[in-house]
Amino acid sequence: MGGRGFVLVRGLPVFDMTPDEIEVAYWALGRHMGEPAPQTRGGDLWGHVRDTGELAANPKVRLYKTTKRQDFHTDGADVVGLLCLRKARFGGISQSVSSASLYNEVIRRRPDLLDTLYEPLWWDRGGEYLPGESPTMVLPICSLKSGALRVFYIGWYIRDGQQYPEVPRLTPQQVDMLEIIEATANDPAFYLDMDFEPGDIQFLNNSRVLHCRTEYEDFDEPDRKRHLLRLWLNIPAGRPPA
Repeated sequence: MGGRGFVLVRGLPVFDMTPDEIEVAYWALGRHMGEPAPQTRGGDLWGHVRDTGELAANPKVRLYKTTKRQDFHTDGADVVGLLCLRKARFGGISQSVSSASLYNEVIRRRPDLLDTLYEPLWWDRGGEYLPGESPTMVLPICSLKSGALRVFYIGWYIRDGQQYPEVPRLTPQQVDMLEIIEATANDPAFYLDMDFEPGDIQFLNNSRVLHCRTEYEDFDEPDRKRHLLRLWLNIPAGRPPA
C-alpha cells in the first residue's frame, strides 16, 4: 500500500495440494492483509478466471470468463490477488501500469484534460445489480483523498454506459480522455509484463496500478486449461483518510 503497488509471490506448491488446501492457504495469506470482498452481487468471494465457453452465446459475458484480451483496468476492491493454478498454452500475460505514471503522462500530453479526469462519468454495472437498482453508477476516474491520488478505470464499462438513453453522451474531451488513457497504458514504455507460473500469486493495489491480460490460446484438454483463482481484499487501514 505504501510502495510500488504490487508484489509477485512465487512458489505455492499447488501440484502437491488438494483444491481445498490451496483455497485455505490462499485465503489465509490474503487475510494477513485484509478482509475478503465479494466479487459479484451474489456475494461470491472466489473468482475463477478461466474460459467458460460462453462468449459465442453471450456477447456480454464478463471478459475474465473468455480467452479474449482484457484492456487495462482496475477491480472493485482495494487489492486484487490472482493465484495461477494452470497457465495457458500461449499468451495470457499479465501486464501492469502505474496509475500515477499514467496520470502524469496524460496530463503532460493533454493538460487541458486535467479537469475532465475528475468529472463524474456514467458507468454500466455489467449486470451486477439487484432488482430495483440502477444498471448504471456515477463515478469519476480520478479522485483525491487527503492529497493521495486514487484511480478507478474500466473503459468498456464507461462506453457501455452509453447504451442507456438517460445517460449523458460523452463529450469530445471525455472521448479523447479515454483514448489517451488506453494509448498511454498500452505503450511498452509504461507497462510491465508478468508471465505467471503455477503457484505464483500477484497482489495489486487497485488505486495505484491498472492491470491487463493479453489474449491467450488454451489447451484442448479440460484439466490443462488456464485457471487463475481471484481474491479481492479490502484494507481500510491502508487507505488514505477520506
